[in-house]
Amino acid sequence: MARMHTRRRGSSGSDRPAADEPPEWSDVDSETIEAHVVELAEQGHSPSQIGLKLRDEGVQGTPIPDVSLATGKKVTEIIEEAGEEPDIPEDLRNLMAKAVRLRDHMEENQTDYRNKRALQNTESKIRRLLEYYRGDKIDEDFSYSVDEARDLI
Repeated sequence: MARMHTRRRGSSGSDRPAADEPPEWSDVDSETIEAHVVELAEQGHSPSQIGLKLRDEGVQGTPIPDVSLATGKKVTEIIEEAGEEPDIPEDLRNLMAKAVRLRDHMEENQTDYRNKRALQNTESKIRRLLEYYRGDKIDEDFSYSVDEARDLI
């Protein structure tokens, strides 16, 4: 499938091996993993950062290759059950941070047309995601503006 704002196709990456249960060497119980996920969320880490930390550092010295295989729940589900979910979903927050960085760059470099187009594409993606999340994870009356994005980020 082609990318959203270019006519190029994405490059294929490697897939994780299909597995129905966690590997034998990863023998940490699910309650310990869930407690560690909640602890990392309370420290302010995003769900993707939590997954990377569990993969690299692990729990009790044992790496956790896939949280959903070990616990039966995704990292975001564990965080939501603990009541630690953020106000804005992670993908929307990352796009807003990118738009703020691009807007700051455009204030200094008005003739940078390539990044002007990148800013337009990023803000288009933000508006699309707002429509997707509106009412469910974001308030109905929330609207995107650069000033609000600066305050949220």
